[in-house]
Amino acid sequence: MSTATPGTPAAGAARRAAAPAADLPPLEGGARALGTVALSLATFMNVLDTSIANVSIPAIAGDLGVSPSQGTWVITSFAVANAIAVPLTGWLTRRFGPVRLFTASVLLFVLTSWLCGIAPSFELLVLFRVLQGLVAGPMIPLSQTLLLASYPRALAGTAMAFWGMTTLVAPVAGPLLGGWITDTISWPWIFYINIPVGLLSAAMTWRLYRKRDPGPAKVRLDAVGLALLVVWIGALQIMVDKGKELDWFGSPLIVALAIVAVVGFLFFLAWELTDSHPIVDLRLFARPNFAIGTVALALAYALFFGNIVLLPLWLQQWMGYTATQAGMVLAPVGVFAILLSPWVGRNVGRIDARKIATFSFVVFAFVLWLRSRFDTQAPFETILVPTLVQGIATACFFIPLQTIIFNGLAPHEMAAASGLSNFARITAGAVGTSIFTTAWEDRAAMHHARLAESLGAGNAAAADALARLNAAGMPDPAALAFVNRLVDQQAYTMAATDLYWLSALLFLGLIGVLWLAPAPRRAGGPGAPGAAAAASAAE
Repeated sequence: MSTATPGTPAAGAARRAAAPAADLPPLEGGARALGTVALSLATFMNVLDTSIANVSIPAIAGDLGVSPSQGTWVITSFAVANAIAVPLTGWLTRRFGPVRLFTASVLLFVLTSWLCGIAPSFELLVLFRVLQGLVAGPMIPLSQTLLLASYPRALAGTAMAFWGMTTLVAPVAGPLLGGWITDTISWPWIFYINIPVGLLSAAMTWRLYRKRDPGPAKVRLDAVGLALLVVWIGALQIMVDKGKELDWFGSPLIVALAIVAVVGFLFFLAWELTDSHPIVDLRLFARPNFAIGTVALALAYALFFGNIVLLPLWLQQWMGYTATQAGMVLAPVGVFAILLSPWVGRNVGRIDARKIATFSFVVFAFVLWLRSRFDTQAPFETILVPTLVQGIATACFFIPLQTIIFNGLAPHEMAAASGLSNFARITAGAVGTSIFTTAWEDRAAMHHARLAESLGAGNAAAADALARLNAAGMPDPAALAFVNRLVDQQAYTMAATDLYWLSALLFLGLIGVLWLAPAPRRAGGPGAPGAAAAASAAE
């Protein structure tokens, strides 16, 4: 999972929008197997792209002449654009037809992947990642929609099991593949590998499903709501990304962006609450289960994703890890996630989802506490163990939270609830990444100042170390630079452990938020909230 990672609740929207296709008989035999492969390839490519870039950020930043913290815009720009595109999935599906839209989404994803690979500057790379995020929006929800329509209703669980395994394997392969490609070839190839996969998926999908497409239809679009959404989300993300670089509210640009974000958000609220066909149905927040579940999901995902991005940055910048080695540290998260997710999906309708989510948050807190004990001498095994344990928390994370969100909603509300909760999650992940990287640098600067002060004149150990370096033939400027590098390494490590410790406490605090939600109904069958969550939680 990206990044891991990621099912999409928005599948409900696309599924209902494509209702005519659902009346067709399911595929059979070889056609169904090939359809499963075609749709899974697209899903794998999409989810892989969210995790494969994480370990490549230092290499991308170095090649394009920006800092590693600016390099994270490659991740956040994709996530924000993807979040904006998600609420449009239902409208786009009705407007163009699910098969046409899915095929076009895959082909445009291939095109934007190629553009990302050839980007000659960081600014153009970010622009192409924005475009990639926009065209990727419908891909995963529609892969679920078409896959469910390919199987008999009695085998819906089997279809989602195939789909879920794909979305769990991709985040495992992403860091390993991204690290290997970055170290042995070059980072543009993390985007180029999408080209053959995407072309094969699009060709197979169009051949198998084009006659099952209901065709386009004229439907109304909430253009004003969409424009306001783009304005306030875009202003907020740019403000968070550029805040550190521009000294926050000491910069007129940051002040202007903050004003645009707040005013745009207020206008967005007013419009969406009064429009007859809002692009985002904010009235759902009047439902306690939806409101509490969505807030818990968004905040937890911000912590989850922020820490996922922070770890490879620290390893590669300050611990001497290559991209491949960083990928090896991140990959084991999928081991327990793959093993335990099917059990969670089968039992979430029988066990109180709040209990499963509580267990997940406790394990996340334990993992982050283990990381808060890292130091500059931490061996590979010590760094690897928390990632392995994190897979247990990940398996118990998305499915129960989605169950809480969908609890008590009427069938006609599921589509809007899916899109809105997914939008909140993706946006929170992007903002969380920006906040984490900014806070990391701020804490590192503070620790550096304190460490440097303690190593000033009169410190016998520092004087002895410099003398030894001089005796080894290193002149004063080089010796001081060497010592400063050690101080930086220690400062950034202490800053990372500060954030791990704080994140552990916040995960424990979020447990209280979970239990404000009403107890989910315990119901079985494919239509139950638990089953719906299991089918959509892998993203």
